[in-house]
Amino acid sequence: MTACTPSSSALRALMVDRLRETGSIRSPEVAEAFAKVPREKFVPEAELAAAYSYRDHIVTKRSPDGWAMSSVSAPWLQAQMLEAARIGPGARVWEIGSGGYNAALIAELVGPEGSVISMDIDPFVTERAARFLAETGYPHVKVVLGDAEHAAEEFAPFDAILVTVGVWDCPWGHLLAPEGRMVVPLRFAGITRAITFSADGDRLVGLDPTVCGFVPVQGAGAHRTRLASLAGGAVTLTIDGGPDLDTAALDRALASPRTVRWTSVEIGDDVPFDTMHLWLATVDDTFGIIWRDPDAGDDLAEPALRWFTPALITPGSFAYLTMRDIGLRCHEFGVRAHGPGGEKLAQRLLTHVQTWDRDWRDHPGPAFALYPKHAAVPVPVTGRVFQKRHTQLVLEW
Repeated sequence: MTACTPSSSALRALMVDRLRETGSIRSPEVAEAFAKVPREKFVPEAELAAAYSYRDHIVTKRSPDGWAMSSVSAPWLQAQMLEAARIGPGARVWEIGSGGYNAALIAELVGPEGSVISMDIDPFVTERAARFLAETGYPHVKVVLGDAEHAAEEFAPFDAILVTVGVWDCPWGHLLAPEGRMVVPLRFAGITRAITFSADGDRLVGLDPTVCGFVPVQGAGAHRTRLASLAGGAVTLTIDGGPDLDTAALDRALASPRTVRWTSVEIGDDVPFDTMHLWLATVDDTFGIIWRDPDAGDDLAEPALRWFTPALITPGSFAYLTMRDIGLRCHEFGVRAHGPGGEKLAQRLLTHVQTWDRDWRDHPGPAFALYPKHAAVPVPVTGRVFQKRHTQLVLEW
């Protein structure tokens, strides 16, 4: 290491400072854990500076076609989830989705009187995690190879459950100890939010939904998303449920003349509008997601966001959110639509966006609750119930 190259300890301290400044770390206990655990030991494939980037995750395994199958999450998100879980000394914690680094942070928080179980379905991940934990002084963390859908009963109850893979359902509420907390990146309608759940009678109440992305869970809990890859992969449409998408029909729609409408709804640079996604998913069951290959030409599609742009998708037509510059650091939302039903979808999406802007833009967002699959669920006046395998997710505005 040259004199101009920061040491790992210096980079670690800078990362902790940045996490504090951005509000991801709020407690001295979580700060101390991040300051102590050597992150670079768990991501040897990354450069030292990348290992300590507070914003970036690191992919540790990819599928043959290039999709991420395992990763170490970005420090800002790990810190927020640990703060939300409120893990204290002596706690019993279950981590679903291993990697080693997050388990080491948890081990620091629970101390010698607590226990940490880290489970993953992939032997590549568990072998690597167990080895790195042993090498860095955390051999007492129990790393388990197994499918989390049905493999943790023997270890329960838990004071905290942290899920570090993207899941479509959440069958683990009964494993929580009284006053326990579960932080889950829960997927619904193509959206993922890391939600903190705690028990309230026969349901789990959700707090602090955080926009995030995680590698999807494998095994019995995996969920099949309907996907259409258009124009040779240049444009992708996804929808969470219903029949398979007709890729050929949607390809023809993309190649057809488009409908463009502008909403008169404005947004500034760096102003979040993630509640719009939640509103659209609440009020329209054709809600889906569009994204464009960044190397593809803009003439094919111009989504408002690089990833996870809202869309309405039907068998042969689709409409999606776009935007245009209307001033310095200011933009106007618009709608682009393709296919024989494109004009009607464009008007529908435009109306949804204007309703969100008028009635819900300044709202903090919906309340979340999880009920058992067969429980009687009160129908929200303004909201939606998402039926899942084991649970019912209720969004209520």
